[in-house]
Amino acid sequence: MSASASPASARAGLFDLTGKVAVITGASRGIGRAIAERMAEHGARVVVSSRKLDACEAVVAGIRDRGGDAMAMACHIGRKEDLAALVQATNARWGAIDILVCNAAVNPYYGPATGMSDEAYDRIMNSNVRSNFWLTNLVAPQMAARKDGAIIIISSIGGYQGSDRLGVYALSKAADMQLARNLAVEWGRQNVRANCIAPGLIKTDFARQLWETPALLAKTVAHTPLGRIGEPDEIAAAAILLAGPGGRFMTGQTIAIDGGRLAGFSRGDVE
Repeated sequence: MSASASPASARAGLFDLTGKVAVITGASRGIGRAIAERMAEHGARVVVSSRKLDACEAVVAGIRDRGGDAMAMACHIGRKEDLAALVQATNARWGAIDILVCNAAVNPYYGPATGMSDEAYDRIMNSNVRSNFWLTNLVAPQMAARKDGAIIIISSIGGYQGSDRLGVYALSKAADMQLARNLAVEWGRQNVRANCIAPGLIKTDFARQLWETPALLAKTVAHTPLGRIGEPDEIAAAAILLAGPGGRFMTGQTIAIDGGRLAGFSRGDVE
């Protein structure tokens, strides 16, 4: 820190995204929306993307009302042509993509693996893994050409655990962690960083079945040292770290944000 820099300005600098362009998939609600809104607050120009344009436009309107800069773009992550169009539209508008957040994901099936259809399996793996593979391949080369870029994939603590109800979803999230490691190794020499965030149970529409079912919620909370589920902003905060100057020496990692659940604490074990 220079002699003229105040502690407050130094702290702001570690999370400063001014002038950066961030593309966030699945950004019309939940974790993606929180990331888009918070990155805009920290100075990024944000592309809010999801399947429904009107939902994206509502988020963009809110960002602009608060003084931020954003654009909406409809995109179906399962279609490679839609992903290419997302990249092209962003480049046409703002000239570059500095931050890519692969957040959009699906889980059309809840139950044991033996009851899962091939169609549901393909949808999960294609949407949660292949789409991220496609999109990162579309964006990483331009980041490498500028010798700077941050890729963030939203995974899940399910990628660390076996499950008798969310097995293939967990499989896809484990694959996302490996994708981040591969990207880190492939593009690191060009100063492109790739990391995952693995949330625990977060209060979003996507996870509504889990936190609105009293027995499931109670079980989760009982096995979580902090004694609660998370909020979308608590994931957004980590994304800002990974995207900004404060995360410049982190790549190939997965940050678990789960209230301590992976630490192995169980109230039932100690009471």
